[in-house]
Parts: sequence; structure tokens; C-alpha cells
Amino acid sequence: MRESLQADGSRADSRGASVHASDTAAFRRRNQRVHLGTSERPTVALLRHVLNPALIVLSLMFCVFLYSQELTPPYFALAALAFLVASQVVSEPVMDCSARNGLLGLLQHRIFAEWLLVSAALLLMAFAFKVTETFSRRVILTWFAITPFVVVAAEAGLRRYAAFSALRGKIQQSHVIIGANEAGSRLARRLMANPHLGLFKGFFDDRDTERLPDMPMEQLLGDMSDVVNYVRLNAVSNIYICLPMRADERVTKLLEELKDTTASVYFVPDIFMFDLMQARVCDIDGIPMLAVCETPFAGLDGVIKRASDIVFSSVLLLMLWPLLLLIAIGVRLSSPGPILFRQRRYGMYGEAINVYKFRSMTVCENGDTVTQAQRNDPRVTRFGAFLRRTSLDELPQLFNVFLGSMSLVGPRPHAVAHNEEYRRIIEGYMLRHKVRPGITGWAQVNGLRGETDTVDKMQRRVEYDLDYLRNWSLGLDLVILLRTASLVWRDRNAY
Repeated sequence: MRESLQADGSRADSRGASVHASDTAAFRRRNQRVHLGTSERPTVALLRHVLNPALIVLSLMFCVFLYSQELTPPYFALAALAFLVASQVVSEPVMDCSARNGLLGLLQHRIFAEWLLVSAALLLMAFAFKVTETFSRRVILTWFAITPFVVVAAEAGLRRYAAFSALRGKIQQSHVIIGANEAGSRLARRLMANPHLGLFKGFFDDRDTERLPDMPMEQLLGDMSDVVNYVRLNAVSNIYICLPMRADERVTKLLEELKDTTASVYFVPDIFMFDLMQARVCDIDGIPMLAVCETPFAGLDGVIKRASDIVFSSVLLLMLWPLLLLIAIGVRLSSPGPILFRQRRYGMYGEAINVYKFRSMTVCENGDTVTQAQRNDPRVTRFGAFLRRTSLDELPQLFNVFLGSMSLVGPRPHAVAHNEEYRRIIEGYMLRHKVRPGITGWAQVNGLRGETDTVDKMQRRVEYDLDYLRNWSLGLDLVILLRTASLVWRDRNAY
């Protein structure tokens, strides 16, 4: 009886322990969260975050002392405001040593477009609060002129210092990669191009050497059974697992063994097998997600894009209103009909919007069938031909930009009738509508302005539009605007 009771007691204890372990595991899973962050050291992360805003402030102080101005409270207020605005607009320094150098790389640096936006915002606030006379014009103009070059020079110096520190062994972090596949090779190249991250040691892979991609054999450190001992003996800081993210017994066992080390462990999913558009990592209340097809204007980038549209469209409308008035009079005198032509087109997310243009034809087509303008089109008035050739008929779309239905730069909006036709025959056509349509775009400055009388021409236009969405930056927007200005007077595709 006693043995039976003891056995029953043991079974009860076993059941209790099992239930307790199950509850603990369930509690742990229920409270797990994934936070977005960085693997950089805190000092490096802080330096990257504040370096460029701090350089902008120091550049202002230098200009004040250069012209022997007194450092008054308004200058301190301007410095604080510039720091706050720049910290939200200006990108962090790029530490990749493979970054493009030379004059072309300098001119395409993102700081020029970002600083232009910061400068425009500061000037707008200065005019709004009527404090422009408080500051020396020589100081402000010199500050606006030299700051981008100061930032570029500092970034180049920071990269050189990071590479020098890595060579001298001052950076102690080290990395190994599990999985010598395409994803692992791509990560290894990035690690070696960013010496501030530390030293890349090599790969671990279970496959035969004949099945591995082209790689130096000295980088192959062993198979997965050798990982834990190597990590312990060599004090490896970070381990990157570039294997399929599934319930693989090898990965599960390896993760259990790595709990006996101090190394940080990262999964690196191979998402580059997809056709990516603005791929990014995001989360919903701690649940991580990988976005493989996203608008480039999610989050803060959307604020930057919209702010630049408001600033630039406001400035252009204030500068061009006399020209708008003269064109309106010319349209009224050239032929009977309305001054403005309104056409339904698809905007962001495929929603219908009204796009405004100066009327350049004797008709205003806006139905289910719209015939595109052709060379020597008899519907185009003489004054309208001039407007179309110089793109002055597009100027009323600045009001669309200011009110938010369009952007200065983006995929050109097509008539709804054309959208319904091409969305069925061109793959990815509707992805153009993940952003606001633009007055000008990447396709237009690459020779695809005007009539798209064949499917092939429209296909090429869509390819350029999607390329713009994949690679958007403020610098690219500025390049497109400058190229548009140079093309307006000599583009033969406009008629």
C-alpha cells in the first residue's frame, strides 16, 4: 500500500511538474516580443545618429566666427532648430567602404537633397516668424553652401578611421556565418565592406566542398558540429544563421548548444529570391515581419516626401503665379472652351483623382475611351502645341501637389481608360499606384515622355516607374527635377 501511495505520489509529482513546465512554456511564449534595433555597439549607434546633425550645428558656429559675428541667442535657437529638423531628415552616415567615390559619387550623395529640404524648412519658418533680418545674410548663405561638403568629408573620414581601427585590432567584435549559400555570401561581403562592425571569420556548412559556391577555402571553418567549440575558443561575438527558417533538427540542436556561449545569434532569411520593392523589417506590437513589397513612403519617409512636396510646390506657386495668369489668358483667347482641363486618373492606392492641366486641345476627353495626343494632332490648338512642347500645360498640377493628390516626382498618372487596358496585359502595372502620381518621373527623364502607342513603350515606362519605387531617395527626386528642367525645351517626344 505504501509503495502504491508512493508510486501514486510520484506520478502526481510528475504530472504536477509537467503541468508547471507546460504553463511556464506557455507563459514564456505569450510574453515573447521582438524589438526592432541594431547590432552595433551603443557608442557607434549614438555617433551615427547624432554625427550629421552635430556637424550642421558646428558648421553654423564656424560661419558665425568666420565673419566675426556675435553668438547671440537667436543663433543658438537656430542651431537647436537645425539640429532637431536635421535629426529627422538627414540620413545617418554610410560606413560601407565600397561606397561610390569620385566626383559622380559626391554629386549623387543624398545629403545635397536632404540639406536642401532642411534649408527650405528653416527659411520657410524664418519668413513665417519674420526673423530673417536677425541673422547675417553672409553667415546663412555660407552655412547653406558649405554644410553638405562638411558632411561628405566627415563621412569619408569616419569610414577611413573605422577601417584603420579595424586593422589595428581596436574593434573586438567578430562574426561567423552558418550557411555558405547566396544569402550567406551576400552578408559576408557586407560585413567585410563595413570594418566598423568587426572581423568576419568565415563560414560553417555541412555540404561537401564541391557543392559550395565559389569561395576561398580558408573561409570554410568547418561543419555545424564544429560551431560551438569554435565560438568558445575564439570568443566569437555574433553568429548569423543563413539557413531555411524551418523546424530543422540541426538548427534546433545548435541553438540549444549555443545557450552555453555568450555569442549573439541572428537568423538571416534569404528574401532576395523575390522581386523586392522597398523590402524592410517592421513589426506589429512586437511581432516581426519582413515586407517584400512596400511603398517607399511608409513611416518617416512619407513625412519627408510630403513635406518636400508642400515646400517646393508652395515656393513654385509663389514664383510662377504671374506666368499662370498669362497662360490662362492665352488659353482663353486661343480657342473657345474652359481654361483648365480636368481628367479623372488613378492616384495613390488606385483611387480616382481629378488632375488639372491648362487646356491645349479643342476637346476635353474624359470618358471610357481616351485617344492619346499624337504628332500633328488636329485637336491641339496652336497655343496648346506650345504649352505641350514646353510642359507649361502641366503647371496647374502644382495645386494637385500642394493639396496632396499628386507629388512633384512619381509615376505619371494615366487616364482611367488606359489604366484599365494596361493593367490586364502588363505585369506589375498597378504597383505604380502604391505612391502618389507625379508631375514628372523617372520614366519621363529617360526618354519615355509623350505618346505610348505600343504595349512595349508602356512596358518600358512601367519598368522605370517600378525602378523608381525600388530605389527612391530625396537625392533621386532632386536628380529627376533637374533633368526635367533641362529636358523641357529640347524634348522631341512632347507633342
